Amino acid sequence: MSNHSSKRRPFAAIAAGLAAVVLSHGAVAAESSPPPTSAAPIHNVVLVHGAYADASSWQEVIARLQKAGMHVTAVQNPLTSLADSVAATERALAQQDGPTILVGHSWGGMVVSQAGVDPKVAGLVYVAARAPDAGEDYTALAAKFPTPPASAGLVKSGGYAQFNEHAFIHDFAGDLDRARAEVLYAEQAPIADTLFSARTTEAAWRTKPSWYAVSTEDRTISPELERFMAKRMKATTIEVPASHLSLISHADEIADLIVQAAHNAH
Repeated sequence: MSNHSSKRRPFAAIAAGLAAVVLSHGAVAAESSPPPTSAAPIHNVVLVHGAYADASSWQEVIARLQKAGMHVTAVQNPLTSLADSVAATERALAQQDGPTILVGHSWGGMVVSQAGVDPKVAGLVYVAARAPDAGEDYTALAAKFPTPPASAGLVKSGGYAQFNEHAFIHDFAGDLDRARAEVLYAEQAPIADTLFSARTTEAAWRTKPSWYAVSTEDRTISPELERFMAKRMKATTIEVPASHLSLISHADEIADLIVQAAHNAH
């Protein structure tokens, strides 16, 4: 063999050795890289109350969410129009520092369906709530289901509407103790009597993951209607043996559902 050929052998061996070292180090680096982790749970929650109530209706749920480490904002709806209430919720969403779970009770579901298209909203939770499609006549939809008893107790005066005492205590807040129901009745927030005629132009549940809590003993919204809306939006659904005010009488279950949404809405 020539001297030229024998001189190449050491260089070839060195090159091969360096390549092996590089490959070895690359393999170690790949093996030592931490596995991808799942996204952290969402910590912001915005709560939207319904008609004939105010933000204090969420107090039992708020306490449980705060104990779970959530940052909670409860919107005070003006209940003068859908647009006014949506604007109040949009202001609350603007104050959040990142992804947010938006929760609506009762008529608050209208607000959630409209305002929920906000980019900060990662998921929606409906609690015995209205969930119309965009442009849908909710009154016509509700007419296809059994008429709830509470509707007979509405009293209109001066452009506003509210429940009489019997309807509020027995139908709206039927599973609360009498003393608590009477306090809520005294605090009842009248609504503009045109409030229910407004239609949403958005249906955020069509593009956002959704959760729904059906109140099986609801006498304000038909439970059958609640089940229909939950199924239509393909929501993760629970059923609680509660009146319309499940957020008070079954606060544990409602708070747990919101936490579940916060852990899974990514």
